[in-house]
This record gives sequence, C-alpha cells and structure tokens, in this order.
Amino acid sequence: MGLLTERASRHHQEIARALWFEAPGQCVLREEPLEGAGSGRVRVRALYSGISRGTESTVFKGLVPESERERMRGPHMGGQFPFPVKYGYAMVGVVEEGPESLSGKTVFALHPHQDLFTVEASAVTPLPLHLPPERAVLTANMETALNIVWDALIQPGDRVAVFGAGVVGALVAFLSAGIAGTETLLIDRDLERASLASALGLNFSLSDHVDGEFDVLINASGASAALSQAIELAGMEARIVEASWYGERPTTVPLGGAFHSRRLSIVSSQVGSIPPHRRARWTYSRRLMKAMDLLEDDRLDALISGETAFDDLQVAYPRILDAATTLCHRVRYQPRG
Repeated sequence: MGLLTERASRHHQEIARALWFEAPGQCVLREEPLEGAGSGRVRVRALYSGISRGTESTVFKGLVPESERERMRGPHMGGQFPFPVKYGYAMVGVVEEGPESLSGKTVFALHPHQDLFTVEASAVTPLPLHLPPERAVLTANMETALNIVWDALIQPGDRVAVFGAGVVGALVAFLSAGIAGTETLLIDRDLERASLASALGLNFSLSDHVDGEFDVLINASGASAALSQAIELAGMEARIVEASWYGERPTTVPLGGAFHSRRLSIVSSQVGSIPPHRRARWTYSRRLMKAMDLLEDDRLDALISGETAFDDLQVAYPRILDAATTLCHRVRYQPRG
C-alpha cells in the first residue's frame, strides 16, 4: 500500500497546470505532463506570476499580427498564435530540483502562468537578497522600462514627458526622475493615476493640462493620440520614443505642421533588443539582474493593483484585463496538498 501511495504521489507531481488562451477572450486551466528536470535543467514551483495587462490583452484578444507572430513568441510559450496559446513572462518560484547552486533558491523566469515547470538552468535568475518575491513579478516590466530609458538617451537636466501611467510608463518616469537634474512629468488621461504618481514621488498631469516644451518625450500609453500630443510638445530637435505596441490596431501620426522644421526624431523601443550604444558591454542577463536591483524600493509596491489565486484565474482573468484600474495584477500559487 505504501508503494502504491508513493507511486501515486510521484505521478501527481508530474502533472502541471497552466493557463491557456483557447479563443479570443476565452481561457482555461489545463493539466499537462511535466518534463523531468534532467541534466542542466531545473524544476520550479511557482510562488507568484504577474499579469502584464497590455501585451497579454493583445494576445488574449487574438490581435498579434501574423507578421509579428514569430517575434512575439515568449520564452517557454506553449502552442501557436493565434490560438491555442500559453502566454506570460513574469514568473517567480522556488527551485525544487536542479544544480546545487540553484536548489532551494527563489528565482525569476520568463514563463507563462503555470504552477510547476522545468526549464534550462540558464533560464532562471536568483532574486537579490532584498527583493521580495511578491514584488519581483515586476522584473520584466522594469527591464522594459530600463531599455526605454536607454533608447530615450535622457541626460541630466532634461525636461522629460512620459505619456501613460501604466506599469511601464510609471517605471520609465520613476527611472527618469532619478537622473540628476531632470524634470520628469508623468501624464495620463485618468486623474486616479495621480495617486500612483504621488506614491512613486513623481510629478503628474492630466493630458489636457500639459504645456511648455520637452527635450525627451516617451509614449507608453498604447494610444496614438498621445504620440500626436508628444509631437506637439516636443522642443527643437527633441527626441520622441514610441514604446507602445499596437498589434493590429491602426495608428495615425501627424507629420505636418512643425514636425520637420523642428527636426524632431521619433524612435521605437522594444525590449527584445539592447540599444546599439549598450551592446558592447550589456548582455541580456546583466540587464535582467540590473532590473531586479532597481526593484529594491518599497514604493514600487504601489504598482501591484490586486492579487488572485491561481485556482481562480480561469474565471478572473478576462475581468482583470478589462479593468481600467489594473496595473500589475499578481497571481498567487498555493502549495498542492
């Protein structure tokens, strides 16, 4: 009887559960076999994952353009675009099996929402000593924000406008405000985001109350109207960074007026590539570790707008994406009995 119980327990441990998108606006928790850890791999039990509302909403609604489907594949993604697909990239867990140097450590991984998984040991990064795992779900967002700031070439003393007080926009403004002498303004259409800006120590303005000229302007709002406003507020030879990703949504960019006479520059930013002026010294792993270091600030807990148990995610997920108040929504995983 003891042997049968042991075998049943071992079989139970080899089954993982993951959130899958099956059709536009439809998701389900599926059971799937768990690969063995094996040589050079680790077995991780999830503690928390973060829902990245902007990107995950685009995937959930089936709006990934066919031309971008290969580039949009996340590490350890399951299935194929458009559906069914297993997607997500903000996972924190504990290594249960693997190399001695990682065993028992709390790590971050770019992995979909799943309670138990195995990946290459190189795909997990141990958390810094003073970074709580509850906040570490912001790691991918901070890495994106850091890359945007690099692309923006913000210099001490610059007047900087950041459009969109979502997670990435708020983190970009947070990093920008830490550069000596900068005057950083976080801009959003929603007055309720003023409290978020205050919690992060940032200056805030509603989008229709902004005036003056800026040296650097960053659009992280996901709205082309904000890009148009950035062009209007840009000073002579200012740099505009478009950090939003629109999927299949059409956008309009006004390039008339003073766009050419002011010699404005519009550049894109995407976390999949390190900016050319950094590539000689910065690897992806170095950037990821720096992102985690930058999260060691208690004020950043303000970016966690709610928490849901993994068992309830199948029902709650569409509502989480639809809620305008959602910033980073944390998924909590419970140990199995």
